This record gives sequence, C-alpha cells and structure tokens, in this order.
Amino acid sequence: MMLPHISTTRSSFSTSLIIILLIFILSLGGSTRVTLPKNVHVPAVIAFGDSIVDQGANNNLNTILKANFAPYGKDFVAGQPSGRFTNNKTPADLIVEELGIKDILPAYLDPSINDKELLTGVSFASGGSGYDPETSKIVSVLSFEDQLKQFKEYIEKLEHMVGEEKTQYILANSIFLVVAGSDDLANTYFIIGIRKLQYDIPSYADLMVSSGSNFIQEIYKLGARRIAVFGAPPIGCLPSQRTLAGGVARMCKDEYNEAAQIYNSKLQPQLEYLNSTLAESRIVYVDIYNPLLDIIKHPKNYGFEVVDKGCCGTGNIEVAILCNNLLPTCSDDSKYLFWDSYHPTNRGYSILINQILGKYINDFF
Repeated sequence: MMLPHISTTRSSFSTSLIIILLIFILSLGGSTRVTLPKNVHVPAVIAFGDSIVDQGANNNLNTILKANFAPYGKDFVAGQPSGRFTNNKTPADLIVEELGIKDILPAYLDPSINDKELLTGVSFASGGSGYDPETSKIVSVLSFEDQLKQFKEYIEKLEHMVGEEKTQYILANSIFLVVAGSDDLANTYFIIGIRKLQYDIPSYADLMVSSGSNFIQEIYKLGARRIAVFGAPPIGCLPSQRTLAGGVARMCKDEYNEAAQIYNSKLQPQLEYLNSTLAESRIVYVDIYNPLLDIIKHPKNYGFEVVDKGCCGTGNIEVAILCNNLLPTCSDDSKYLFWDSYHPTNRGYSILINQILGKYINDFF
C-alpha cells in the first residue's frame, strides 16, 4: 500500500517515526488490539484443526497426545496446564483477544463451559488431527469428521439459546480458523510413512487439499462465511523434525519443507476458487510458511536466541508426554521460538499472529 505524499520535511519525519514505532511494537509481540472496519462486528471465533489451536479437547481422550500437565501452561492462568500445547496462549486465544471478544478461546469439550462462552466462540480442534482421515486414527484423536459433528451439536445449542435467526447471524459474522496439515505431512507421510506406498508428495498434497476443501464447503453449508485457512509451516525446520530427519547436524530437512510448499501451492488456488464460487464467502489463505521461516533464518531480528530447539528438556525431541514435569525447562522462554520440539512459545505465536492479523484482517470484510 502506498503512503500519501507529505509535503513538509517535519511531517515526513513524524510519519516515518510513527511507522518505525509501530513496527517495533509489533516485532515485540505487543498487545495492540485490532481495529475493525466501521460497522463490522465479529461476535465469535470458532476453530477447527490440530494441536496449534487445541484448547484442551484431548484432555479426556484416550490418547498419548495431551498437554494437560506441567510444564505446559507454565505461564497460563494461575500457571495451570489447560491442554494447550505451549507455555501460555495459543493462536486461537491471541486472535480472540486481539479482536476484543474475550481473553481466551475455550475448547468445546471443556466441561466448565457456559452459555456465554458458547455464544462468543469455541475450538473443536484436536492435537494430532489432520485432513487425511488416517492422521487422527494413528494417535486416537478427533478427526475432522468428529469435529464437524460437534460443530453441528454446537449450532443446535446456539439455536436453543438464541433462536435460528440469531444463530445464523453469529455464524455468518464470526471468524472461523482452520489449522491443519502439519501432522499429515510430518507424521502420516514422512515419519510413520503409511501413505508413502500409495502417494508421491504431489498426489498426497492433492488428497489433503481435496479433504480440506470438502470440510470448508461443509461448514459453509452450515453458515460459516469468514474462514481463515492456514497453510503448512516449514515442517522440516521444526526441532523434532531436525532431530528425526536432519542428520547429525540437525539441519532443516529440505524435502519436508518442499512438501509443505507443494501443499501450499495447491491449497491457495483451491481456496481462491471456493471464494469465487461460494456466495458471500470470505475464504482467506493464511501464509504461515514464510513468516515462520523468516524468524528461523533471522532470529535476532525478532529478539530470539534459540530457534532449533524447544524450551522443554533437551528441546530436541520432547513433545506431549515426553515433555513433562520431570524435565527442566529453559531459564528464559522469551528467547526461544519453540516451547517443545513442535510448538512455538507464546512469544513466538504472538509475533506471528500480529503479523497475520495486520496482513489479512481486512480480507474478511
């Protein structure tokens, strides 16, 4: 976007100083609230996906993929683990907070959830889930089909509380987050490898995109209109993937990153197609690959010192039950991009979400 011409040197200097200060604040992951366009209301945020936006759905599931124990949640409310796979808030929490809706986004399966919380949004996401149905089966977590069923239950509850018309208003004006793909590629395809005999990387990416597209169309039929779909990150640079596939030097695994790029390159045009064919939809592709890779390549620009290891334990492999209260954590997690070997710290998330909101928020309206 081009800035308007300013005639005087003093005005130009003042404007430049303001811009520099804003950039500096954002780079620190500041808590500046998003300013929405005039007459725009976002009543709720509703999330689907995997552990990036799992707010505690896995707590009561029979799965090893849980985070409802220390040191997870070290900096969360009262220092209590909540099932979030980080030290504090997830991207879903940060987005709902930045939009001024509420402080945190609860899990739909949270037994303490009340009617007011339902009205302002929930998360159906389950750590370890993915677009490929096999991904959730491997670790016994909620599939996207399970999440869709729960969403239908949620809609029925809203209709019982506020009526069908108000429910449709909430759904049409809320922002939906769909965050998945990492577990499909990193776990199902590469590490466990159960899909390698059936698909090469491009055809597996096609499977993921097709499944994701079908899911988006399903929630659209149920009333969703403003939908943010996150692309895959540079999975080859996640600490766990460096350890498992990056050799003795634990370098980023280029093959994994290239797979993420292939998937993203197929996802983006499909979302553009859906956006052009589904009436009144605002389906937005969110690039997470390049912002995260830039932090990894230039950590000092963002105030990080460690980007190849997590804060928990050795930081090389610890995630879920392997990251537990028997292990030490780093002395200053604000210097670490990753909390465990797979998920960013709260500060890492904050920087990414500030960038994302600044770039994409107006695309929803």
